Amino acid sequence: MNRYALCLIAAMLMVGSNVGIGKAIVATMPVMLFALLRFVVGVTVLVPVYRPSLVRRVSRAEWRNLFLQALFGTFLFTLLMLYGVRHTSALAAGVITSTIPAVVILLAWLLLGERPNRRAMLAVALAMGGVLIVNLARGDGDGGSLFGNLLVFGAVVCESLYVILSRRLTQTLPAIEICAYTHGIGLLLMLPLGVFAARSFDFSAVALDTWALVIWYGLAASVFSFWLWMKGIRHVPGQLAGVFTAVLPVAAAGYGIIVLGEQPTLAHGIALLCVLAGIAIASLQASAAPILPKRDA
Repeated sequence: MNRYALCLIAAMLMVGSNVGIGKAIVATMPVMLFALLRFVVGVTVLVPVYRPSLVRRVSRAEWRNLFLQALFGTFLFTLLMLYGVRHTSALAAGVITSTIPAVVILLAWLLLGERPNRRAMLAVALAMGGVLIVNLARGDGDGGSLFGNLLVFGAVVCESLYVILSRRLTQTLPAIEICAYTHGIGLLLMLPLGVFAARSFDFSAVALDTWALVIWYGLAASVFSFWLWMKGIRHVPGQLAGVFTAVLPVAAAGYGIIVLGEQPTLAHGIALLCVLAGIAIASLQASAAPILPKRDA
């Protein structure tokens, strides 16, 4: 295993662990306030990208696409994911979030007319089977709920739309600029909601370790995982790189069990195996573009 494969693994470890970290933070902080702070951290680090000479080169059509990507892939994804993990377990959220490759295949078929082959349909069926098992087993003491799982799946749909919208834009704009612009727009969309939530919040009640997690979450979601994935994807075939997204549910499950004290069940194990099999099958088929890294999970 070379260093570029390790970059992909590290990126997915960050994304998966952020599921549990987000759950821990929203237990003590309003979702909308945390969402705003997460964007503030990311945009602050990405400030060097917002150079006037670069911004002026973005066309009006590209800005429309960037707005849609920000609306679905940063703003709505962040709200749905954070509200979702508040009501479900990191174990369940990790399994559901890892269905993104399969949902991308399904949405590309429905929206773009890209008819999937039998292997792709099998991958979708396995991934959706994993989600179904998680929901059927939600009463097994894992702290999950149908409502929370549906919110997380809504976040998956939003992120999948982001991936589809990114396919064309990555041909004209560098990936880091897409990341910076969508986060900037996401910050503007989240600002009124976050400020409203901050008005009645006692910031002094937040422990220092929670503030450290907020900063880490923003850096890992917006910068570190993105940079590691892009560094690795340049040197690893797109089909193979997709396999590394299987690290996501494993990392989320590990964080939930080790740090949050969640109890895994046989149903979780079966669901995880279904999703991992779906990821492997989906990754073996040629795709139009590599799946972009999950920045906000």
